[in-house]
Amino acid sequence: MSIRLIVKHPDDVLREPANTVTKFNSNLHKLLDDMAETMYDADGVGLAAPQVGISKRVIVVDADEEHGLIELVNPEIVSKEGEQLGPEGCLSIPGLQGDVRRALRVTIRGQDRHGNPVEYSGSELLARAFQHEVDHLNGVLFIDLAESVYERKAVPEQSEE
Repeated sequence: MSIRLIVKHPDDVLREPANTVTKFNSNLHKLLDDMAETMYDADGVGLAAPQVGISKRVIVVDADEEHGLIELVNPEIVSKEGEQLGPEGCLSIPGLQGDVRRALRVTIRGQDRHGNPVEYSGSELLARAFQHEVDHLNGVLFIDLAESVYERKAVPEQSEE
């Protein structure tokens, strides 16, 4: 596993619809492993392959303790319920946040790293993360959907006394 460089806006790969994955092999497994390591290293809750410069329909999400790391290949959101408005940031757009309106609950289907069908349902932060990452696969960024965009406030470091 290795940490990959996160592509920053306005790189073109972030605006292109990603390609469907058809080969479930060691290259895909390495991409998934590297994406998870990169996401954790950057303190993110999700990462899409275009964010590491790869135009493939692949995402990783780890937004709650119940589910842990979720790997999805060729994901599609199949149902949405409710509504939430809240802050989002993006590893590809450092320093900015925006208030984005999303579904409160979603069900997402895709394939695992071996090509087997999988389905997950999530609410609140997990639902937001699924929607945010699938948007990346379609060339959509949170700044395109945000009702307001503002500078991200730095979290003060805890002093050790």
